[in-house]
Amino acid sequence: MFNREEDAFLAIKAGKIKAGDFIVIRYEGPRGGPGMREMLHVTGALQGAGLGPTVALMTDGRFSGASHGLMVGHVAPEAAVGGPIAAVKDGDTIVLDVKKRRLEVELSAAELKKRLKAAKPPKPRYTWGALAKYARLVSSASDGAVTG
Repeated sequence: MFNREEDAFLAIKAGKIKAGDFIVIRYEGPRGGPGMREMLHVTGALQGAGLGPTVALMTDGRFSGASHGLMVGHVAPEAAVGGPIAAVKDGDTIVLDVKKRRLEVELSAAELKKRLKAAKPPKPRYTWGALAKYARLVSSASDGAVTG
């Protein structure tokens, strides 16, 4: 579980990610990033480590057309606004069934609610200026991440 893209990148470089792992990177969506940071560093590191075909990655951030492997991006609602991705912890079982279009963490509704109530997002990267204003006003990625 990583709260920032750079932490996942460092874990891959350090050999902490193994075949069969499911990486979750959160707080990189429109509000959390802010601005939906691109995950090319991480996906490139996975490919470079030979893990591309065996490691899945899910994020509330985004991917470019250069990303390869099993990637799920633009998860909404994002972690920064209390989306379920904020509740996922290391060791949780995540079910990803592409054919059935199913993505879920195996948690009871009560446990999910408890974890979301306790989830504390990291401090904002920007507290003033254009990016801080964007983070306060931006809509969900599912609505186009616009400030309307």
